[in-house]
Amino acid sequence: MDGTVGGGGHAAAILEASGPDGRLVGLDVDDEALSAAAGRLRVYGERVVLVRANFAHLDRILQRLDIERVDGILLDLGVSSHQLGAPQRGFSFSAAGPLDMRMDRRLEVTAADIVNTYSEEELETIIRQWGEERKAARVARAIVAHRRRSPIGTTSDLARIVASAVGGRRGGGIHPATRTFQALRIAVNDELANLKRALETGVDLLSAGGRFSVVSFHSLEDRMVKETFRRLADPCSCPADLPVCVCGRAGKVRLVTGRPVRPGEEEVRSNPRAASARLRTVERI
Repeated sequence: MDGTVGGGGHAAAILEASGPDGRLVGLDVDDEALSAAAGRLRVYGERVVLVRANFAHLDRILQRLDIERVDGILLDLGVSSHQLGAPQRGFSFSAAGPLDMRMDRRLEVTAADIVNTYSEEELETIIRQWGEERKAARVARAIVAHRRRSPIGTTSDLARIVASAVGGRRGGGIHPATRTFQALRIAVNDELANLKRALETGVDLLSAGGRFSVVSFHSLEDRMVKETFRRLADPCSCPADLPVCVCGRAGKVRLVTGRPVRPGEEEVRSNPRAASARLRTVERI
């Protein structure tokens, strides 16, 4: 199962590696991504089933398809290059576009709704918790002050407001609005709650020896994946000073990657967006 099928790149590689009997279920909430994947994967015929759904519900999708177990699950988190490159989707501050940020355009709340209607305290909490922005209070205050004069409607408008509140570029050339845009995107799409559910339910859908791999791009996601995988591998709740486990809680998985796998220099040169990628994998016992 590819829970974030996107344009079908990972899916095609999985199908090639799995041989003529390999089957793949590809999920995505983005209708444009599913159209692109359908074109790229058409050559594999009935070996591919594509479904417009959030990976948080991968258990329901498999049940609907009458599939009890899978041999692998892949999640490639975050916003895709296609989404970033489409100004009308509102994910990027590099080009003017509407403040949308919905991966699934069936969702009702957009980033514009959040920045123009949420209280200053709510905005500060979102930007601090999900953007890890140290100057969240200053950013929230600037947003509220601006919208009193006129609504904030475009990505470029918001980027200018945040930049004026935060100051110049961060170390490494990071745009000052990066963390705020990340926070709003996570809020609009409820990304961390969806990831939590997928991690908890996905492991139980794996056959023995099946693997669950997650590629994350920022610390909040990676921390959740790391902590969940470690807990599923070692759920023992016994005090540390006990010589043997007496709680009887057995692990469901073994850690394949003790440390996250990171891209090499050559990959980063060919694809700079891969620089922050972290891959973690567990195997079902």
